[in-house]
Amino acid sequence: MISKKLAKWIAYHPKTVLIVCLILIIPSIIGYFLTGVNYDILSYLPENLESVQGEQILDETFHNSASSFIIVKDTEPKDIQKLEEQIRKVEGVSNVIGATDIADVTIPKEILPEVLTNVFYSQDGSSTLIMVQYANSGSSQITMDAIASIRKIMNKNMLLSGLSAITVDTKDLTNSQAPLYVVIAIALALIALSFTMTSWVLPFVLLAALGTAVIYNMGTNIIFGEISFITKSIAAILQLGVTVDYSVFLMDRFEEEKKRHDTNRDAMAAAIDSTFTSLMGSSLTTVFGFLALCFMSFTLGKDMGLVMAKGVILGVITVVTFLPALILMLDKVIEKTRHKSLAPKLNKLSDFAIKHRRVMAIIFLVLFIPAYFLQNNVKKYYNMDKAIPQDLPSISALNTMKKDFNMATTHFIILDDKISEANINALTSELNEVEGVTNVLSLNSFIGTAIPNAMLPDSIKEICVQDGKQLMMLNSSYSAATDEENAQIDKITSIVKKYDEGGILTGEGVLTKDLISVAEKDFIVTGAISMLAIFILVAIVFKSLTIPLILVASIELAIWVNISISTLTGTTICFIAPTIISCVQLGATVDYAILMTTRFREELQKSGDKLKAIKTAAQESSKSIFQSALVFFSATFGVYCICDIDIVKGVCLMLARGSVISAFVIMVMLPGILTICEGIINKTSVGWRAPRVKKERKSRKAKA
Repeated sequence: MISKKLAKWIAYHPKTVLIVCLILIIPSIIGYFLTGVNYDILSYLPENLESVQGEQILDETFHNSASSFIIVKDTEPKDIQKLEEQIRKVEGVSNVIGATDIADVTIPKEILPEVLTNVFYSQDGSSTLIMVQYANSGSSQITMDAIASIRKIMNKNMLLSGLSAITVDTKDLTNSQAPLYVVIAIALALIALSFTMTSWVLPFVLLAALGTAVIYNMGTNIIFGEISFITKSIAAILQLGVTVDYSVFLMDRFEEEKKRHDTNRDAMAAAIDSTFTSLMGSSLTTVFGFLALCFMSFTLGKDMGLVMAKGVILGVITVVTFLPALILMLDKVIEKTRHKSLAPKLNKLSDFAIKHRRVMAIIFLVLFIPAYFLQNNVKKYYNMDKAIPQDLPSISALNTMKKDFNMATTHFIILDDKISEANINALTSELNEVEGVTNVLSLNSFIGTAIPNAMLPDSIKEICVQDGKQLMMLNSSYSAATDEENAQIDKITSIVKKYDEGGILTGEGVLTKDLISVAEKDFIVTGAISMLAIFILVAIVFKSLTIPLILVASIELAIWVNISISTLTGTTICFIAPTIISCVQLGATVDYAILMTTRFREELQKSGDKLKAIKTAAQESSKSIFQSALVFFSATFGVYCICDIDIVKGVCLMLARGSVISAFVIMVMLPGILTICEGIINKTSVGWRAPRVKKERKSRKAKA
């Protein structure tokens, strides 16, 4: 419990608290702008994967950590050469390769090796391809600036394709929309709070405090160096949605304490002192839910988990410092703008739930098995080109690559340079026989009758052979994350290992295949950890073995139903969405169940009548649950409506839907389950019923 002296000091020095809190905003804003943002999802794969190690070799040995392709239509060879010369001068570009770099422009393309013409020229011959390699990773600022510069050089007859280009478009889209997400979330949260609260000013006060906590959180992310663009996009909305309860809790307690104290400052001091412990206890479930994401081997989970856990803690601290100061400074204004709550009364819903408690309990049990299997079969996508609008320049270019060049993905094969030319030729022949492989490029591919080895440019040789390693490039007609692509990768890997046991296959398709495997394991691990952590916490709070089982099962059902809706509607969701939902929805909405169960225990200890107790608990708790769920829904659903990034859009939709489903399960189903299981709960819990109530029941049984 926070020191009474500290609580009193906060209450009696609101101006000082406000000044300190406002000053802290300045370094937080600076920290926000200095925090880097990572737009490359695949960079969060674990480093022990062979594909990731291959990417490191591409970067360190071949200086080919990122690349893109320029599709040039209806342009003369001489003009293409000029374009290449301009691109070579762009900072961050390490190499540029086109058909004109392999052979003189005077050499007809008809006498070039077929493999080269297949790579660098479209099927109808109207377009040619230029490969651009970058000195830094695709997510680095230097590379993204280089791509921006290249696009300025290009004309209307040119398209830029590749994962690096998609990363840039994702960055631009995120930066343009992310501020709007916050504005929409705040606006809709204000409407929701105005609808449920009894003052027109109070919602602004509460959101001002929570908004300050968000600024603190986003600013202190500088300690991590950088965060993912997904975290940047939804962290503020999530923090707002899960911490609004804390501010409402303090305000409600302040209203109670005003009746017991002579001054508002004394009342606020008492409210702060008594609320802090409750808030820390309540927030722990949410913190544990977010921290469970840190156990993902796909480290994007750690990125989001740490940011959000920190945000919840900062939210609690702000609620017991900044918010009390604001309320005391604006208390008169708050009082003058009082109005009746516009929220509907939920007594009838509570009465219905209790009256039909056995039916609700049966529905609860019946839903469990189908919900589990349905959510387990939800369709997921893993390729990032589906995560952004299809009319973006990079996606249009990617689709053109697939259509005109029969190239959807590019694999890179890293081999020992001591492998003989004969074995390289044999390896190339076998690879060309693999279904879906359009062409295979190696140093040997560039050597033909028209291009003697001695005449081959050094830039080409440097791309293919470096520091005891040689590089082959394989183009595939299959898209990343498809069953065909994954089967192809397995086949290619087995062939490569036959010729070189130390050979490594990497590239977007291979990384994505590994991502699928990692994500499936992460979903199971994080789900289990979050459930176990919250189970233990609830068990400690209630000193019970059955209460945590009931509460966690209630929210898990809500989570499974939430994900199952996507299965039933045939919606394909982002691979990370189920993991985020399973941890966040559990951690954030189990508070609804804790609130109702706590009130049920209190009322039961007062009266000893479980039906009377659950009726009061359901009626009183439903108000807070409705308010919390409404704000959470409003903030996340608003972002869903305006967002063009499918990863963010999908997660926000499921979080919005999840808050409503969790609220429904707790308000409609949990009362019946608690009532039916009350006897078992009493036998498996310490101090569940008050000693007085137990004695009275024993006395009644003896008389009977």
